[in-house]
Amino acid sequence: MELFTRTVLLLSVLHGMLVQAAPCNPRSPHWKALAPIPLYPRQEHTTLALNSTTLAILGGIIPITNSSPPLFTTTPLLQLYDIPTNKWHPAPAAPAPIPINHPNAVVVNSKLYLLGGLSDAGDGVWRGTNQSFVYDIRSNTWSALPPMPASDVARGSAAMGVDEQTGVVYLAGGMTQLPLIEGAGVQESVAAVSAFDTRTNQWVSLGSLPRGVRRMPGRRDHAGAAVVQGVLYVLGGRDTGQTNVRGEVFALNLRDLGKGWVTKKGVMPTPRGGVSAAAVGGKVYVFGGEGNPEEGSDGVFGQVEAYDTRTDSWERLGRMRAPRHGTSAVAVGRGVYIPGGGIRLGGAPVDTFDVFYPEACEWL
Repeated sequence: MELFTRTVLLLSVLHGMLVQAAPCNPRSPHWKALAPIPLYPRQEHTTLALNSTTLAILGGIIPITNSSPPLFTTTPLLQLYDIPTNKWHPAPAAPAPIPINHPNAVVVNSKLYLLGGLSDAGDGVWRGTNQSFVYDIRSNTWSALPPMPASDVARGSAAMGVDEQTGVVYLAGGMTQLPLIEGAGVQESVAAVSAFDTRTNQWVSLGSLPRGVRRMPGRRDHAGAAVVQGVLYVLGGRDTGQTNVRGEVFALNLRDLGKGWVTKKGVMPTPRGGVSAAAVGGKVYVFGGEGNPEEGSDGVFGQVEAYDTRTDSWERLGRMRAPRHGTSAVAVGRGVYIPGGGIRLGGAPVDTFDVFYPEACEWL
């Protein structure tokens, strides 16, 4: 009997080892609806992973209640979401020191860096601000950082990337202004590149960057961005206007800046701006966008497309569960989380929140 018991235990252990080592069967990519954003619908914000369980949405625009026609205001709100429980924190975190939309923000070593964005100038134009701040996640407090130097270009909607080895944040492209009323100017895109050193809390002198790094090959704003294996990819976007969409992919090796920017051969199957993007594995997933002539007055793209950084090629993956633009995606684990965004050309914020699983797996 004792021998029989030992044999059963041994077989159980071996079975458990085999189950754990079983291959992962990829199924079709799929979506899952999550708890909607509380308080206000959000658009033109930034989504960040503060750690492996907590997400944050910062800034953006929210509707002014009971206004007709619908009007919007820029907000400093910082709201937190808990992934394991699918719940938003009941109270917002400490708001940013200034209201800001299209914020340039990243998380480095448990701190959130807000490096400019667009602010309401009060004259019918959102303009780039050089004000910069850092948020300490542990103490829930904000501190001022040196403003972006006058030699750089104050802007919002920049493509963001972090060199994890050096702690330097790169801001690529962006827009210096976004007129809200006809005749107030153009949506001015730039190709400029800026860099901020989180270890010294100082802006990097443009003169210290290799010449091939200081400007992207083309002007871009509202582009997708992700860092994969130390390379910053800027995907799609637009050049001076909602319908002037682009499909090129620019790449900058952050660990070998001497090579400068490279334009990849793989072109986005559906060129568009106003997209959100995030990397899972060696692929960058690009969602939605704005400026779709086939969608009438809504003008919103619903496409989901993946760029394989290893093969420099694209793959079509159907449509979003809820097509929108002006949102921001972040990858945590196997999922890409996408809260808020706009459902029509221009301002139309929603509280929709969902997660996309590129390769949902189950053990055999």
